[in-house]
Order: sequence, then structure tokens, then C-alpha cells
Amino acid sequence: MSPFVVIGASNVARLVCASLTRRHFDVLHLDAPDDPDLLQIPQHDPAGVAVVTHDDAVAVRYALAIAHISPRLPMVVTVFDRTIANQLTRLIPHCQVTSPADLATPSLAGPCIAATIDAAHTASDGTARVLRHPAPGDQPTWQPLPHSRTSRIRRRFVHSIGTLRSHDAGTRMLLTGLTGLLAILLVDWIWLTVGKGHHWVESLKEAVQVVATVGPAPTSHGDHTYDAFAALAMLAAIVFTAMFTAGIIERLLGTSLIGLIGQRVLPRRNHVIVVGLGQIGLRLCLELRKLGIPVVAIERDDRARNLRLARALNIPTIVGHGADRTLLVRARLDRALCLAAVGSDDRDNIAVSVAAHGVHPGARLVLRAGEHEALTDTGSLLPLGITRNVATLSATFVVGQLLGLDANRVVVAKGTIYLERDGCFQQFAISARHHCPHLTGTDAHIPSSEVRLREACSRQRTSQWHESGADRQ
Repeated sequence: MSPFVVIGASNVARLVCASLTRRHFDVLHLDAPDDPDLLQIPQHDPAGVAVVTHDDAVAVRYALAIAHISPRLPMVVTVFDRTIANQLTRLIPHCQVTSPADLATPSLAGPCIAATIDAAHTASDGTARVLRHPAPGDQPTWQPLPHSRTSRIRRRFVHSIGTLRSHDAGTRMLLTGLTGLLAILLVDWIWLTVGKGHHWVESLKEAVQVVATVGPAPTSHGDHTYDAFAALAMLAAIVFTAMFTAGIIERLLGTSLIGLIGQRVLPRRNHVIVVGLGQIGLRLCLELRKLGIPVVAIERDDRARNLRLARALNIPTIVGHGADRTLLVRARLDRALCLAAVGSDDRDNIAVSVAAHGVHPGARLVLRAGEHEALTDTGSLLPLGITRNVATLSATFVVGQLLGLDANRVVVAKGTIYLERDGCFQQFAISARHHCPHLTGTDAHIPSSEVRLREACSRQRTSQWHESGADRQ
């Protein structure tokens, strides 16, 4: 029986290796092979190769090298970045390239919409479909997602005029200055029009003069009460003008990712808060927006490369830590449909979930899990919210492709993983990662070259110790 070759030391790679081994396939698992190791792969006459790493650049390098060494060898590669995946598919047509972010997005988007929805995605024809909890003995089926006309109208209204909420220091200054100037203009205009009987056009002109700090018109002199008001109003206008100008400069030259009008307006209610703007978080925001659900993203790294994409894609984003209570209040967690903690570190996702429970105990939470050994059993996270193991979903799809099951996607329905093949769902079991017989212990995530170097250093230290002992004797 021809073996399968698995390249990578990630949790997904270990799950793929364990699942193939438990199905009685021979597996050659290479954690970080060098060029001589890659040249030896064709000698094993493998049935297929799976390149499963966390680094897209490393995955591309291995895929290109294997395609050069063995041009017709079936290969499955996981790449997070969609642009790199498309280019790799073009360069190697027989290579099946998939993204863990694309695989996990439907199973994450479903619970974000409602607790009774297992998965959701937008079909190729643009229709929104959801996968609800199947009845015992029934197969999962896709159903259309109904949209409320009222919610669409409200969303367009909010995008048109903006919420005008002060969510940062620059916006607070801008709105305070604008509000103060408008208040002075309105009060002065009403005073002159109603109180002094001036024509409304003349009153508007004189009110603008006061706001512009060039003084009231000479025709209004003689009324000491109004003169005192105009003097104080001009002094206040100087302060409000400075605040308004500072706010404008902050928004023009700053890096604010929240708009006052348009699509980057911070939503008020019935939205989803996505914490973590990595590849999975970005894809989740885009998918939810296609499904008609407003989103707001939270990213703690102000230098994250996806912030630029978020601005280009008009995704409202707040820069800050998702476990910050003030930030969660500002994002209106109390009125949100759900909070999705989808950062790359499971421990950060747990911290965000605990903080969210402290801010709003009734909030619905969706967590990404599966990246750390201590958090392998996602059942322990259930009290915090609905969990989705991204590593398990990715490994299920990769194993299915290696075994010739041409699946469209992988979803979770009522705690069971299914492969969808042409509209039909097939249960698919994945073995635990510790069943991988090749990468165990603390060296599971260490490249083989580094392991060999450690072993050589250990042997050298042992030899030096024996030599020093002999000299002492």
C-alpha cells in the first residue's frame, strides 16, 4: 500500500497523520524537511502529499519543490492568504489548495447569527443559506436565511447619516466643536429673528458673523444684553473652532477605522463583534456582511497588516484589546447579536470571553479553539460559549481530499463534523492528535533540524563531561 506524506508540525498536520494512521494507512510524517528529505519522497511512491503548516511562505516553498520533483504527485496544501492560494492553484493545477479560514468561516458564522444555526454561508448565486440543528435521525439541509425589510431599511439609514457617536478622542473633539458652533449659530439666529424681529436672512448673516468672531452687525448695537451674549458667544466660538479643527485634522491624518457616515459607521444594535482581525476574523467579517449582518472588528495590534484591508473593505474596526471592559461597552456588547473571539491564541479568546461575560452575562459567545495542547478538549470551553475547533475542521477536509472525497466544504451540525459533497452530508471522524506516532512530546512544534542540533549539543556536553571526569581521575 502506497503511503501518504504529511509535511508540517502544526496541530492540523498531527490530526491528519493520526487520522490516516488510525485508518491503517502508512504515513511518512516530516515536520520540517530539508531539500535532501524532499528529494527522497518519490522513492516511497506516495499516494498523496499534504502540506499543512502555519506559514504560507513555507507551504508555497514545499509545494513548488514537490511539484518540481514529482510533477504528477497528488497534493493538498493549506494556505491562509487567498491571493497566494489562487496563484498557487494557477502554478500547480493538480494541487488542491484550501484555506483553513475559508473552511472555518461557515461554522463560525452560523452561531453568530442565532444559537439554533450551526453554519451559514453565501451561495454562488448570492443567496444566504443556513444550516439549522437537524432533528434526531435527519440529515442536515441548507435553508434560506430570511431577511427583515425593517432591518435593511434601518441599516441603510444608519449608513446614510451616521450614528455620530464619540468613540475616540478625535471624534469627541470634532463633535463637541461642531455641536457648540451649531448651538451658538442657532441661538443667535432665533434671538435676532424672534426676539428682535429681523428678517431671517439678515439674522442668519449676523449669527454667522458672531460664530466667525467678527462681531455682531452695527444695527444690533444698543442692546447691552445681546452685546454681552455676542461677546461670550465669540469667545466660546474660538474654543469650539479650535476643537473642531483639531478633530478634522485627527480624522484626516490619523488612522481611525471608524467612520461618521458610510459603511464604516459603528453599528448600534443587532451586530456581531469580531475580536481578532487575522485571516479567520477578516473572512468572518466579510461573510457576515454578505449575510446581511452588521459587524465591528476589534484588533489589538495597531500594526496588523489586515487593518489596511479592513479600511479598504469598509469594515468598522476598533484598535484595542478585546478583554478591555471599556472597549466592549463602547462596541455595544449589550445590544449585539454575538461576540466572536477568533484570535490565533486560544488563551486570548478565553480571556475575551470571560471579560464579555463580566460586561454582559447574557451575551452569546462563539470561540475559536484548537491551537494549543492544553486546550485540545474544546468541551471544557462550552460554559464560555459555542466553540469551533478550526484545526479539526481543516484536518477533516484535508483527510477527505487525500482519500478522494471531493468535498465542497466541511461544517459542524449539532456537534458532529460533516463533509458536504454535492449537497449531501457525510459524517467524518477525526482521530485525536496524540495518536500521531511521529511527533510527540515537547518536540512536536520544533523543526527537525533544531531537534537534531539539540541532540548533537547534548551528546557533545555528555562527551565533555566524561572527558572532564577522566581528567580529574
